[in-house]
Amino acid sequence: MTGDTETLDELSKEYRESIPGDLRETRSFDWYLDEVYEDPQIARNAHQRVADMFDHYGTDYDEEAGVVEYHLASKDPLHDGENRFFGRVIHESMHEFVNKVKSGARRLGPERRIKLLLGPVGSGKSAFDQQVRRYFEDYTMQEEGRMYTFRWTDLCSVIDDQDPADDTVRSPMNQDPLVLLPLEQRQQVIDGLNDRLDAPYTIRNEQSLDPESEFYMDRLLAHYDDDLQKVLEKHVEIIRLTADENKRQALETFEPKDKKNQDETELTGDVNYSKIAVYGESDPRAFDYSGAFCNANRGVFSGEELLKLQREFLYDFLHASQEQTIKPKNNPRIDIDQVIVGRTNMPEYKDKKGDEKMEAFNDRTKRIDFPYVLSYEDEAEIYWKLLGNADVPDIHVEPHTLEMAGLFSVLTRIEEPDTETVDLLQKAKAYNGEDDETDDVDLKKLREEAAAKAEIGEGMEGISPRFIGDEIAEAIMDSKHRGRDFLSPLIVFNFFEENLEHHGSIAEDRFDTYYRYLERVREEYRERAIEDVRHALAYDVDEIRRQGEKYMDHVMAYIDDDTVEDEITGREQEPDETFLRSVEEKLDIPEDRKDDFRQEVSNWVSRRAREGEAFNPQDNERLRRALERKLWEDKKHNINFSALVSANEFDDDERSAWIDALLKQGYSEDGAREVLEFAGAEVAKSELEE
Repeated sequence: MTGDTETLDELSKEYRESIPGDLRETRSFDWYLDEVYEDPQIARNAHQRVADMFDHYGTDYDEEAGVVEYHLASKDPLHDGENRFFGRVIHESMHEFVNKVKSGARRLGPERRIKLLLGPVGSGKSAFDQQVRRYFEDYTMQEEGRMYTFRWTDLCSVIDDQDPADDTVRSPMNQDPLVLLPLEQRQQVIDGLNDRLDAPYTIRNEQSLDPESEFYMDRLLAHYDDDLQKVLEKHVEIIRLTADENKRQALETFEPKDKKNQDETELTGDVNYSKIAVYGESDPRAFDYSGAFCNANRGVFSGEELLKLQREFLYDFLHASQEQTIKPKNNPRIDIDQVIVGRTNMPEYKDKKGDEKMEAFNDRTKRIDFPYVLSYEDEAEIYWKLLGNADVPDIHVEPHTLEMAGLFSVLTRIEEPDTETVDLLQKAKAYNGEDDETDDVDLKKLREEAAAKAEIGEGMEGISPRFIGDEIAEAIMDSKHRGRDFLSPLIVFNFFEENLEHHGSIAEDRFDTYYRYLERVREEYRERAIEDVRHALAYDVDEIRRQGEKYMDHVMAYIDDDTVEDEITGREQEPDETFLRSVEEKLDIPEDRKDDFRQEVSNWVSRRAREGEAFNPQDNERLRRALERKLWEDKKHNINFSALVSANEFDDDERSAWIDALLKQGYSEDGAREVLEFAGAEVAKSELEE
């Protein structure tokens, strides 16, 4: 076969190469002891292994925010970035989660707590939880993440009443082989491991054998006159253990059922009725280790919508978390080793938070808030990801479309600022990192005010990305149905407005507020659309450079209390204050702030000069924008904006030049025509009002 196709032989070879070499090999206990002395991390507990997993796939440290971004979330290397997470607040939450796992790895307390992911619907809790499980599966397939368990063999040769079907029995709890050693001897081995261990934690294992394995060990030791070596050599095989959620092996997802059908055996296991006739009801061999806690042993237990469980049902989590044991009905306690993660939405949390009878459970949880994204550009990245992962029709997404959708989302999530000097839109821009437009905004103070004002935390309420994603999808399909090959903010706004009241997760008392926010976003888009058209109609590189050089000459003369040469007469004159203010006012810089701005630009020019770079106003975002706006003001009186709405008012060459300029800004041809007409109508309207 040729081209990109692959033969069955090639596919089979690739599959074999992806499987660990020792996955199906059996080893002796002696081999395991040698191996674990060589690499003590093999004997890590679940918290330690999960903690190392996060570092294994790479990290970046954001020094300004003091947050570690873990590549398994920020880059998703296993899936080519398909499942990346965006937003400062989300990575802060993940950083907090990993810190709790790492604290648990050092036995500082969180290993005995449930890690409860709390957030509104669609905030990424489930996606992150799933990402952790996916990567844990992969990590345990790697050399760095390997772990082992054991199985009993040739049992029928010693135990007379052993069912031939049970001649070989895998460790029901997938326990580490070290638990086969009596505690005193095991501790001697572990002391040796810790002497060799290069890690921020120490190895520790004080677990008892599960009841079934303990039964086999007792019977075999009795047969061999307490010769442990013979038992381990003749009846124990070491096997590789890999996490596999589908096989319910070192990973388990537990979902709540109807309250009337909840049964604790789903968590802790139950009697194996098929074995009662063989062994009898009280025999440990007649127990079925199929409970969720049993399956998750050595790995991660994930409890979906955990607080929807009945209060009595949650009591099993008290022992599982604090004592790291489970207590099946009519059976002894069983030791467990796992990272217990729970997820819950806001209504369930609020309901349980005030319940005094839940005090013990709440005391054993570590809450980790997963708020909505609060930066609208990061929110837009979520929508780009959704489109990138889908089979999107051939449609062009116009500039600002997803960013304005993200801005609308963020406005519904952030708390209204208390100060009169900052409005909600300015706050959203500050959260987005737009320092040039929010110089006077104290970001830290805004966050502190919001944290004190919000019931639980900022970003824990508002519109879900799912609503926005659904409406974008509807707008795309509607556009294709109407023969439109582009998606613009104007189209998306219409779908938001039409369907806001039809979305079940949006409270009715929020409708008026959200419509008001939508109008704020429309106004913001209007400004951006006009800015783009301004750039297309009036942009002149040479004129901007000339005006920029003139501005800097007058600024330097102003700062140095000097004169500047007049361009026409050649005479020395005082700095032209009228010209300077005509530029600065385009950035809404007030009179009392002009000196700060002029000094800022002067410092920027001086710094570039020291680095050997020539002055170019295009390289300073604020100065460039101010000069563009001034140029626009100088030229706009020569443009008939009402005529922009009609394709017949301008000659084809002139209109084509404008469209070409908009194409360079990322517009499609049809989208360029729409924004020309929209901006032209808006400017014409404002001109009339003036």
